[in-house]
Amino acid sequence: MSDLPNVEIVLKASALCKNFGGIKATQNVSLALPRGARHALIGPNGAGKTTLINLLTGVLPLSSGRIELLGQDITHLSSSQRVKRGLVRTFQINQLFGSMTPVSTLAWVVSQHWGLGSRWWNPLGHKPVVLTRVDELLVQFHLTDVALERVSTLSYGKQRLLEIAIALACEPKVLLLDEPVAGVPAGEREEILITLGQLPMDVCILLIEHDMDLVFSFANRMTVLVNGTLLCEASNEEIANDPRVKEVYLGAEAIEGVTHG
Repeated sequence: MSDLPNVEIVLKASALCKNFGGIKATQNVSLALPRGARHALIGPNGAGKTTLINLLTGVLPLSSGRIELLGQDITHLSSSQRVKRGLVRTFQINQLFGSMTPVSTLAWVVSQHWGLGSRWWNPLGHKPVVLTRVDELLVQFHLTDVALERVSTLSYGKQRLLEIAIALACEPKVLLLDEPVAGVPAGEREEILITLGQLPMDVCILLIEHDMDLVFSFANRMTVLVNGTLLCEASNEEIANDPRVKEVYLGAEAIEGVTHG
């Protein structure tokens, strides 16, 4: 994909390797995500998805390889430095403070991101621009009706929406969504799916997910990992019809169900 003309590659990973002693957890994995990408990273348990995401976000150091964000080498930057450059992961966001509200949580994050962190405790109206941005996020993530409730009292679906809102408040160029519907009751998933579908197209999104309905409805291209190696990367249709993918991960019935149902 990186060789296509006139395609701006936002995130590029080249020949990433991670060794834990004699164990090769990630072996020469490459990935190139263009602007506006809706890309899914899938694979069976133990395939190396978490390790790869930890390498991309700087949680783990590479054994070898290179990572670029908008053409700039970020291979040796810390996780926090990568967030400042625009590489944000939902998993990286600190655990939600149960005693805070969505309004106060988002106001704190926006203030921190805009360099107003030392004055975040001031009344929200002290910086109208912060409150305006918070209002936008509350509407976008369907949180207006619970904006003043304690986070600890919110449903799990609303908490997941708040986590994604926090990530978007950091103005990412690349957003890594780590299983956004994991643990969310079926009745609350639809709201999350709709919200994900409405995320801005200028944000490049890499989705890590086991829910195949979400994967096939959200992503337009997928990477399949098996045993720390790249099995294939292709469009949804190609993945759905690849016998190797059916064999090692999805199973013929599972993949046919989401593509034909």
